[in-house]
Amino acid sequence: MRHRVATFKINRSSSHVRALLANSVCSLFEHKQIKTTLVRAKRIRQLAEQMLTLAKRGDLHARRLVVAKLHQERIVKMLFDEVAPCYKNRQGGYTRIMKIGPRIGDAAEMAILALVETDEQVAAAKAAAAAPAAEAAPAADAQ
Repeated sequence: MRHRVATFKINRSSSHVRALLANSVCSLFEHKQIKTTLVRAKRIRQLAEQMLTLAKRGDLHARRLVVAKLHQERIVKMLFDEVAPCYKNRQGGYTRIMKIGPRIGDAAEMAILALVETDEQVAAAKAAAAAPAAEAAPAADAQ
């Protein structure tokens, strides 16, 4: 029985799991979303949120901790310079898991793991949606 065991079983050696998680988190930060199995997505989410929280700190020690986990300096630079500042006002919950059904072949439950929209993106989307509606309203009044 697996009572009180907090990790997800990925059925790999520990070094393989570390490498898989590091590469998957780097792919998530690079492409903003990835498609994977549900169990892997839940495990990747844990590491991604930890790395993003460290990146929000922005100091040298946090950068070194992230490089030690992810091993890709290009992605770490992008994380600290582009991704983390967008989430400065958000207190956790940086990722979203959307289930997409079973995979053809082995029926493994698949999911899309994506970074949530930032506050700036949400505000821009609302403004873009409101602009055509505002332009359409005076045109309707003129007729």
